[in-house]
Amino acid sequence: MTGATDTGRKPSPPPRRQTYARLLLLVLVIAGISLTHYLAPLQLHYLHDIFQRLYYLPIILSAFWFGLWGGVGCALLVSLLYAPHIVFQWGGSVTLELEKYLEIVMYNVVGCLTGLLTHRDRQQRKELQLTAAGLEQSYRALQEQTERIGAVEEQLRRSERLSTLGEMAAVLAHEVRNPLASLRGTAEILRDDFRPGTPKHEFVEIQIKETERLNRVVEEFLRMARQQPGELQRCVVAEELETIVTLTSNEARRRKVTLQLEAANRDLAVNADGEKLRQAFLNIILNALQATPEGGNVTISVQPQQQICEIRISDSGPGINDEIRQRIFEPFFTTKPDGTGLGLAVTKKIIEAHGGSLGVESTAGSGTTMVVQLPLSH
Repeated sequence: MTGATDTGRKPSPPPRRQTYARLLLLVLVIAGISLTHYLAPLQLHYLHDIFQRLYYLPIILSAFWFGLWGGVGCALLVSLLYAPHIVFQWGGSVTLELEKYLEIVMYNVVGCLTGLLTHRDRQQRKELQLTAAGLEQSYRALQEQTERIGAVEEQLRRSERLSTLGEMAAVLAHEVRNPLASLRGTAEILRDDFRPGTPKHEFVEIQIKETERLNRVVEEFLRMARQQPGELQRCVVAEELETIVTLTSNEARRRKVTLQLEAANRDLAVNADGEKLRQAFLNIILNALQATPEGGNVTISVQPQQQICEIRISDSGPGINDEIRQRIFEPFFTTKPDGTGLGLAVTKKIIEAHGGSLGVESTAGSGTTMVVQLPLSH
């Protein structure tokens, strides 16, 4: 689609230089025909017949270029220049004079009709352009509406999936967590019966690690089911982010990644459940640190956007392609070998429960930026 089209816009007139050039050409043609008319011998009737019909060329051109008034004006000019030739050079023959005067009448008729047709054609062209602009605008509005409907449908499908996950989490919490705790306790007891380095000791270690991983999945399910904001209070965004930066600074140093917070306006505040808001920020920042190679940097910026507080968390990692970017908020979708695929889904639900939005900007090879938008507190 192209840019917006003004439905009331009229076709632009020709440039002034072009208008002057056309007028000069018409004047030269009319002057040349008139000069040859006056200078040609009277006995060469066939030449005069040719010259008087050549006058139709500038009349038609003037009507085509300048519309009705151009055709009429040029016809009147030709009539004024041709009339003295009839009176002073052909005045002896009444029949011939009548023929010449009828030719003058034809000049004006042709100029008027051609100008009228040109004017009507221009009006129709303007109407067609306005209709085309209106159709383009209607098409663009229909396309935008279709995109909005698609976004709403996708949000409804995601809400349905999350609702199903919430029901599953309630069942898993009861049926899985207690057996998992028993399995882990039993495995830790068995581990003491085998010396480190033996195959059975390694098998028990694997059992303990997998039990811990399964327990994390269950806990993520529980978070998914419980992500309704509790008591809302005024939270200063920069202070909440500083807390998370402090918590993750050791992880950043271990990975040799520079982590910095940029908040020009440190008074921006939102109404939120502070604990859940910190959890959402922590998930995003940890993901950014894990995606950034050694020597890279993760930048957190806070800035107001009208009535919105926008938090941008950018990393210098490898970025993500379009296919993955469209799925990163889906439950269970992950590119990490030991990931659960629920971290960003939980984070998005937290942000949306606070009336905000979570988006991603990324292209393969140029890093990733997570964009959090939350309504400002008043």
